[in-house]
Amino acid sequence: MLRRLHPEQPDSFEFTPANKAWAEGQIRKYPEGRQASAVIPLLWRAQEQEGWVTRPAIEYVADMLGMAHIRVLEVASFYFMFQLQPVGSVAHIQVCGTTSCMICGAEALIAVCKEVIAPNPHELSADGRFSWEEVECLGACTNAPMIQVGKDFYEDLTPDSFREILEGLERGEVPVPGPQNGRFAAEPLGGPTTLEEFANGDHAQNASVARALEYGDTIKRIDGTEVPILTGAALKRAANEKAAKKVEAEKPAKKAAKKAAKSVDKPEGPKKGADKPVAPKSDGPTPELLDAPRGGGADDLKKITGIGPKLEEELNKAGIWHYDQIAQWSDEEVAWADENLVRFKGRVTRDDWRAQARALVKAD
Repeated sequence: MLRRLHPEQPDSFEFTPANKAWAEGQIRKYPEGRQASAVIPLLWRAQEQEGWVTRPAIEYVADMLGMAHIRVLEVASFYFMFQLQPVGSVAHIQVCGTTSCMICGAEALIAVCKEVIAPNPHELSADGRFSWEEVECLGACTNAPMIQVGKDFYEDLTPDSFREILEGLERGEVPVPGPQNGRFAAEPLGGPTTLEEFANGDHAQNASVARALEYGDTIKRIDGTEVPILTGAALKRAANEKAAKKVEAEKPAKKAAKKAAKSVDKPEGPKKGADKPVAPKSDGPTPELLDAPRGGGADDLKKITGIGPKLEEELNKAGIWHYDQIAQWSDEEVAWADENLVRFKGRVTRDDWRAQARALVKAD
């Protein structure tokens, strides 16, 4: 398929200040002379800001990376994820049309697109607010048929539920993403046979949906203000500042402990909590750890996907009792928790405990 730039182009393109800071952080990830490696993330950010990749955006990114304009055009025109023509100002609907979704009703969803939005893919609706296209497999086969809008999936659709989503978007609403038939995630329609604790009603949404609702950026154009921009030097600076504040805050307690230790010749016996496991040491900043739950009652950490009864017990022993403790973790503290608090490395990041905890704090 031949992909060309749209005949009508805007006069210019420029990243928002926040998006420019994000882009510069991406470039710093690569060695000097290898800045061209950042071309795909920068083009993607440009598309997230504008909705589609314009010629001025291609030239702007090329100039940031010191590349010839034609080289960046080659990348943009090769990958079908880059839209080279205007899309709906509110939403561009991507309907999965591959085998599983086709068998489960994708053709009926496409029929709704043709009726409600426009007869042809990549054609704007009459008011210019919507557009659609059929795409290859989006990887949510268990929840077929499904669509992608912006960064989120809407799954287990019927023509009627799809119409409701479009009507909600028309009214300026942001329908909750994820399964639309009551499923928590991708468990069997008859109910889960494993990990049953995560589909018993204790969790309002799965981790992906919880993060989408937390950020509130499901269909809005990315301007860089959605989440803190922590890349490259900014990430290291933030970590250093947090570590310095922690050291400063701990000075009075350490001084008092040292003074108390000098005044005691001999310990009288094991003190309360002496058998409590001490959180493993780490070079990175450690999160806030408590000796006991505040107010005499701990939060039910099992509501966080990835935490079962045994792991909850271990977290309590380490000093983690409340949602807000996890919700306020920095990226460095998440990395520390991944390394020190769970048996399977990467679980804290993979299940995004922090986003889930923030959603639970907000719900409370």
